[in-house]
Amino acid sequence: MPEQKTKRKELEFQREALPHTDAVYRMALRMAKNKADAEDLVQETFLKAYRFWDSFEKGSNCKAWLLKILTNLFITSYHKKTKEKQQFTYDDVESHYLYNQLEGGGNRQQLEDPERMLFNQLLDDDVKSAIEELPEDFRVVVVLSFLEGFSYQEIADIVGIQLGTVKSRLHRGRKLLQKNLWQYAVKRGIVKEKQ
Repeated sequence: MPEQKTKRKELEFQREALPHTDAVYRMALRMAKNKADAEDLVQETFLKAYRFWDSFEKGSNCKAWLLKILTNLFITSYHKKTKEKQQFTYDDVESHYLYNQLEGGGNRQQLEDPERMLFNQLLDDDVKSAIEELPEDFRVVVVLSFLEGFSYQEIADIVGIQLGTVKSRLHRGRKLLQKNLWQYAVKRGIVKEKQ
């Protein structure tokens, strides 16, 4: 009987958890910022997930559960290895920087959803670098929201923070990205710089 239970656990784990390997790796890469650490983090995540598979609530969001494990592992073990958090002030982030810049460009179509426009057109190495340069607290929620498509509540559950904190970090992270990506958008001809 114990052998059957083990086999059933393996099959369930393979069916439910392993399809999310790519998403877990993408998130790990964004957090750790290098392949070797990301691969180690993914391995640790799946080992822990398998070890505690019996505590996974069947029918719930397995991807979110795995990303929560990943995030907790990153915070507890990899965070200690990283440099001190980047220092900046929120005053440096003008509240409506991108929108003000776009208004001056005169293109009304761009005003409808400039953030979505930028992310759809610019998701290349420079944008990925800009996301990776965000302070860690903002980077995690930005990646979970914009790239992985989780709701605010799911992000709060994954990261283990209050819903209001998720909203605040997304707002500030978004503003930092807007400011950092404005010149890039001008350089690529997506928007025109004010004359």
